[in-house]
Amino acid sequence: MIQKVDMDTKVKFLHGFAHKIRIQILECIKEEEKTVSQIVKDLNGNQSSISQHLACLKGCGLIRGRQEGKYMYYSLRNQQVRDLLSMFDAVLEDVENDVESCENHID
Repeated sequence: MIQKVDMDTKVKFLHGFAHKIRIQILECIKEEEKTVSQIVKDLNGNQSSISQHLACLKGCGLIRGRQEGKYMYYSLRNQQVRDLLSMFDAVLEDVENDVESCENHID
């Protein structure tokens, strides 16, 4: 039997995907774990901003951090998150034009 997830919990989880930088981070670490410095370099981003988004992603359960010496390595939590990112891409291939032209987006 599949347990029904609380709607508020589902919204919090999806919030992890609701920012361009967070999606970029997820894609950046999709194939291999990286340090904050590597992520900042790959995304040409701001260390403070990247760190805040990493905290959000970790809080949403999408990524994990592994301490090794003075470095923290970040990776996707598991294969299911990797599969979910791939599924987003597959669905978007089908609906991309609709999404791009959507004028009814509500924040």
